[in-house]
Amino acid sequence: MIRLTVPLLALCATTAQANENIADQYPGSALYSAPVEFIPGVFSAIGATAPPTYENSGHNNNLSFIITGEGVVVINGGGAYVLAEALHDEIKARTDEPVVLVVNENGQGHAMLGNSYWAEQGVPIIAHEDAAAEFEDRGFQILQAMQTLNQDKAEGTFLQGPTETFTDEYIVELGAYRIEVRYLGPSHSAGDVVVWLPQQDLVIAGDMAFHERMLPIFEDTYTLDWLETWDTEFEALNATYVIPGHGHPTNMDQVRRYTKGYLEYLRGKIGELIDNGDGLAEAYYVDQSPYTHLDTFEELATKNAGRVYEQMEFE
Repeated sequence: MIRLTVPLLALCATTAQANENIADQYPGSALYSAPVEFIPGVFSAIGATAPPTYENSGHNNNLSFIITGEGVVVINGGGAYVLAEALHDEIKARTDEPVVLVVNENGQGHAMLGNSYWAEQGVPIIAHEDAAAEFEDRGFQILQAMQTLNQDKAEGTFLQGPTETFTDEYIVELGAYRIEVRYLGPSHSAGDVVVWLPQQDLVIAGDMAFHERMLPIFEDTYTLDWLETWDTEFEALNATYVIPGHGHPTNMDQVRRYTKGYLEYLRGKIGELIDNGDGLAEAYYVDQSPYTHLDTFEELATKNAGRVYEQMEFE
């Protein structure tokens, strides 16, 4: 069993400092924070647990990489060319190994817009077929939103989807690492995947799992399906370590509490409201007080409640 390294222990002890009120933790870089090694060979630059802003350069998700001994695998293209380039600078400061693969965890901008940089480096980029379709469909809108936000920091970013897609899983073995990129089923957004390292008992969970910030429920996020995928597939991994899509590395207990637990809690509250004959207007004010301490609560709680009501009304 891999033991936690000292940086991870120290970081987990100071997670209270990771909140949406800190604009930038790494002023010398476009990255919001410097990559930290959590278990041997596995690094992550933790993004802001806040909406994307000019100050955080749109780095509000986790950008991870694995130094395998036979090449570097990057998880998430990044939210802009400038972020991918900054991450590559950090990789080159730690190893002479080339980046041999980039994994897009979904079709959102913060996973794929940085593909523009990686494609210029000639690195293969993979994603689930549904994520690729989502980015192809909405890419222009996603790019425009990032350009409006990042202004001069958007320079160099262009639309570049994955160079290869897969349906169920994509497996590579490099050095001491077996890297399994898996589509477990419907969850947060189209084509969400996890990166499972069975020999290290670690899952880079992407947007399957949240714990420091409130999870967002999109119009096409079907919470009942997400819960089914969680129960039947994600729990079966029995991971010791979890690097979520947003926030610091943690364990299954924490992401279970704030992902599965939150979804079940909110669906329970909305179910009670529907049983009482109340409508959408009342749904927006449903009690979510157990989760007020999560970052992005103010931005997302009301929207989440309304979308769950609209789903459950027809279940």
